[in-house]
Amino acid sequence: MKSFPVGAFPVMALNPVGRDVYCNKDSWKAEKIGHNSFSMLRNFLGFLMNQSKRVCVIGAGPSGLAAAKNCVQAGLQVVVFEKNDKVGGNWVFNSSTGHSSVYENTHIISSKALSEYEDFPMPAEYPDYPSHLQLQAYFEAYAKHFGAYPHIRFKHVVNKATRTPDGLWQIEYMDAQGESHSEIFEVLMVANGHHWKPKHPEYPGTFTGTYMHSHDFKGIDDNWRDQSVLVIGAGNSACDIAVESARLAKHVSLSMRSPQWFVPKFMFGVPSDVTGARLNILPRKAKQWLMTGMLRVMQGSYSNYGLPVNKKPVLSHHPTLNSDLLDFIRHGRITPKPAIKCFDGEWVEFVDGSKQRFDRICAATGFWISFPFFDKDFIDFQHAEKVPLYRKMLHADINNLYFIGLFQPTGCIWPLADYQALLACAEIVGRYQRPENVNQLIEHEMHNPHYQFDTGSRHSTQVDFHLMRNELKADLKQIGIDIGNPPMGKAAQYKKAFVL
Repeated sequence: MKSFPVGAFPVMALNPVGRDVYCNKDSWKAEKIGHNSFSMLRNFLGFLMNQSKRVCVIGAGPSGLAAAKNCVQAGLQVVVFEKNDKVGGNWVFNSSTGHSSVYENTHIISSKALSEYEDFPMPAEYPDYPSHLQLQAYFEAYAKHFGAYPHIRFKHVVNKATRTPDGLWQIEYMDAQGESHSEIFEVLMVANGHHWKPKHPEYPGTFTGTYMHSHDFKGIDDNWRDQSVLVIGAGNSACDIAVESARLAKHVSLSMRSPQWFVPKFMFGVPSDVTGARLNILPRKAKQWLMTGMLRVMQGSYSNYGLPVNKKPVLSHHPTLNSDLLDFIRHGRITPKPAIKCFDGEWVEFVDGSKQRFDRICAATGFWISFPFFDKDFIDFQHAEKVPLYRKMLHADINNLYFIGLFQPTGCIWPLADYQALLACAEIVGRYQRPENVNQLIEHEMHNPHYQFDTGSRHSTQVDFHLMRNELKADLKQIGIDIGNPPMGKAAQYKKAFVL
């Protein structure tokens, strides 16, 4: 096994049979340092009780790996179906189109301190914002360390998931050889991600230049040189692509429908999400007011950049993190444009009446939530403005179905997906019981979001990282598990893996 440095601090974890293991400060290899006989007996008995329960996990991305890890530690029979040949989901870079949404120079937009699984820190030498290559190595190490690999069936595609009359799950899939199979499972965990089915914009007319969605963007090459490029969107992908394109293209324009807040990756010398976390001592509205004021002081009026002025506070919609965009605009490398009115061959008309010719368009217009293995009349959240799930994971009427990682936090998904999976496994083994009024609680969540995010499918799964973590923390505390505070890079606060 390849060795990856972790840092100058020990990290405690528990392996699937309850032994204490030590993550060597010089590697991701686990070393036994002792065991607790009672813990071993407890976990062995739990294994015997639950070994007949088969769990199907769809996807071996970061959320699917968290699901697999918790299933293994709970003594459940878990099978993970993964369509690719590697773990990591969207973070598996492939130069061919239609595979993943990361491009060659992709770096994570949440910091290492608030992105790593809280029982498995990233190597100390990783930067504050690791690259996709570093993250891929991290996910592989995580899967090996917690014993998930033997349970993953690579190049297996789930075609259909159907609930049987007796409440079980019939999973129809195609294996790596292209042969079809069907298996029965007691539990289904959906972790297929929500950044894979491109949402294409629709405008009157036809564009005759080169068109692509950000999902197929893999980086720039000589084909982009001396070209006029239009990027549609104002989210993280749109701004990243605009900046990357501007390094080689003749000129880049960025079309956005509505005002945005552009947050630099560092504030006061630390990652911005760390700065935001330190402001959690304030009431939510006060935090919004203060962050809004700080951005206005640091950046000045957006009108100076040719950008629409955002009159709503920060966190009224998902923030865009980019440290280069405003500089590129002021250097004349990127020109902000309003929404598109129509296409006319190679020409694009904007709603302000201006027209411009473009060689290439890249639409960074988001993704649909999609479950291609479910019948549309069973579960379909594609156009939902609010997803009706408790804690973004529990279905009101189906008690053996869990959605892991189906949320968009103002931060990173993975640590919270781990705690979602822990809670799901606790219910499966009988340690946790969902609230009797789960329907009412779902309604409450839908109508009382963490922040007053704008309406629309873009924010259908939006949550605040820290508020959602506190909610999961409260649920887990009911069964005697205290996850404490997020480590945020502090050695003393990294924690054991929680074994049920």
